[in-house]
Amino acid sequence: MKVSEINTSVSAVNGVGPAMTKQLARLNVFTVGDLLQYYPKKYEDRTKKIPLKDFQTGGFTNKVHTIVQITGHEWFGYGNMKTLKLQIHDGTAAATLVCFNRPFMENAYPVGAIAAVTGKFEVKYGTLQCTAFEIQKLSENGALDEYKNQLPPNSRVIPIYALTEGLTQKKLSTAIENALLQYGKGIDDELDIELRLSHQFLPKQKAIQKIHKPETLEEAELARKTLAYEELFFFQKKILERTKKRGNANFSKEAVTTGEQNNCQLSIINYQFSPTQSKLLEALPFSLTEDQQKVICEMNEEIDRGFKERNDILISENPVCTKPPFTMARLLQGDVGSGKTLVALFLALRIKDHGGQCAVMAPTEILAKQHAETAAKLLGPLGISVAFMSGSLKSSGRTRVLKALKEGQIDLIIGTHALFSADVVYKDLQLAVIDEQHRFGVMQREAIIAKGRKSEKAVGPSVTSTSSVTKGSSVTGGKTYTFEPHLLMMSATPIPQTLAMTIFGDLDVSVIKTKPAGRKEITTYLVKEGNEQNAYNFVREQLKAGRQAYFVYPAIGESEDADEFILTGDGKENSRGLKTATSNFEKLSKNIFPEYKCALLHGKVGEEEQERILKEFQSGEIQILAATTVIEVGVDVPNATCIVIEGADHFGLSQLHQLRGRVGRSDLQSYCFLIYSEKITETGIERMKALRTSTDGFVLAEQDLKIRGPGEINGTLQAGALEFSVADVVRDKEMLLEARQEAIQFIIHNA
Repeated sequence: MKVSEINTSVSAVNGVGPAMTKQLARLNVFTVGDLLQYYPKKYEDRTKKIPLKDFQTGGFTNKVHTIVQITGHEWFGYGNMKTLKLQIHDGTAAATLVCFNRPFMENAYPVGAIAAVTGKFEVKYGTLQCTAFEIQKLSENGALDEYKNQLPPNSRVIPIYALTEGLTQKKLSTAIENALLQYGKGIDDELDIELRLSHQFLPKQKAIQKIHKPETLEEAELARKTLAYEELFFFQKKILERTKKRGNANFSKEAVTTGEQNNCQLSIINYQFSPTQSKLLEALPFSLTEDQQKVICEMNEEIDRGFKERNDILISENPVCTKPPFTMARLLQGDVGSGKTLVALFLALRIKDHGGQCAVMAPTEILAKQHAETAAKLLGPLGISVAFMSGSLKSSGRTRVLKALKEGQIDLIIGTHALFSADVVYKDLQLAVIDEQHRFGVMQREAIIAKGRKSEKAVGPSVTSTSSVTKGSSVTGGKTYTFEPHLLMMSATPIPQTLAMTIFGDLDVSVIKTKPAGRKEITTYLVKEGNEQNAYNFVREQLKAGRQAYFVYPAIGESEDADEFILTGDGKENSRGLKTATSNFEKLSKNIFPEYKCALLHGKVGEEEQERILKEFQSGEIQILAATTVIEVGVDVPNATCIVIEGADHFGLSQLHQLRGRVGRSDLQSYCFLIYSEKITETGIERMKALRTSTDGFVLAEQDLKIRGPGEINGTLQAGALEFSVADVVRDKEMLLEARQEAIQFIIHNA
């Protein structure tokens, strides 16, 4: 039996009562199988004694694991605050155990008693002490020398699990040990035996036992690797099979050498621009970068292929294709200012050439409007009908747009999530483009794709359907096929290779690395709080030269969440110590830069007011824009050469890079000032150093993954959970690559 098939309720495990069942449910542990697969997040090695004198060299920071003698009792404080201190000595050094809320320990551990102690120690007030410790009495009295060569009890590798309120390590470990005793036998291997043996991995049953109860750290690591590889292999196999179903699996045995894919004979498609695309190319006041041209051409080829196969199915008496046609599914990664939006417009023209419609979905109305204005300016002269839609569009205007969209009078529509509202109907949506894809969830992406899902009847002979909707059906001539639109997801937040291979493993990835000619590297300065005036003086010189500047803050100021955002008496910072946009705007406009026009922009500013402010900033009427992260994407002002990010250590690395990308959008030299707190953490310091040394978003994305880990990165991406129980895409990068290759070989050999 597979461990995941052990569906017996966790309450059947000895020692797991109703209260603990509820606690485990909060950890998404409902069955015995869930409990056995609730793996430790780390281990504590207690296989060696660590005396007091070596507290700074323990396996864990400042860890001690030793046998001591109680040498005295001491009390401090008064009344209810009176606290006991146990004085201890282990033959190498003396220390103090501070027993908060544990006065009973005076009698439990009398002077002269021998005890085993484990805990983290630190020097405080000139004394080595510990406040959080484990203690176990070995005898009421005796000679400490008798224990000199003896290990403390529980000297083993201790698994450490993630907990929830009311659940302790001891309770959870005991429950898992009982589950292993009751249900830990007869667990089947899931990896192919040859694959397991080739890597010298453990059988699944033994791996589960050893990951929970290892005798050494080496045993624990082998068990972890066994289970991690299995997890990564089956994950890759699943997404590769999904890719193959779509017909764009370049690892299949067909097509690689014969030019056939998905049982369809492909024509050779030249990497050229269509006549309409060529007109746009000629109209541009600049040249496309080499990377832009490359990704446009590769996606042109895929769009053309899908169109050819679709027509072959629908109008041929004897179609070559016996499966649904190829559908493009791509992730386009490009650093800030690399020209991804322009690529999308070129693809919209290709779709227009084939008689279809294109929808571009942006996360904010500001960004959607900017895209729509750009598209109308560039594509309107070419006879392309462009429309805009958002939730705030007035009823009369919305009715006209919906009618034109349904009748096919609109070629390109750009908007927010309103594009997949219930009343939106497309005549023939052939391409869905999702900009800033990390702002959208899986269900939202599926909703826009569903708007383009279309059933049509073929004229060919009887065939068996394999489409997602009509799978298994078989009819004579006039069989119904379901077609889906091509999908392009765009991201200005470069995604590390390992994450792209997991979250987006079923997509082809295109990359734009080259920036438009003439762009200069942004110079980044780190400024400690208290030295801001230096940055302000520099900005003033830029303003005198006719340039513009952004000032960005991590918080608006006031919030409905009073616990999170409460202004202090001086009106400068909220309860979390964050500088706020509302309080500092007045300081900027009245005290620091009174001679320049300033404006404030944040999420609570009305949409019309936001639009007015941005237009005035773009036109140069406003010289300084104070804002929150509402300007993170979509704001393009070439004359802005300075951005000052206050409280920079409260932002993530990728977000800081995105904000920095608001400047450097012309051939003018641009500057970024990162103002950081005196209380900056080690992680914050790493982020600041990374930003100072690199402006490459792809390099920074890998750094961000290392600093923050996959869980946090994935939360930022909102791309679907990395539901790995034990694998870690940072630590196990090489294993992930290997698992992918072996999953490919498995699919090929079992096709």
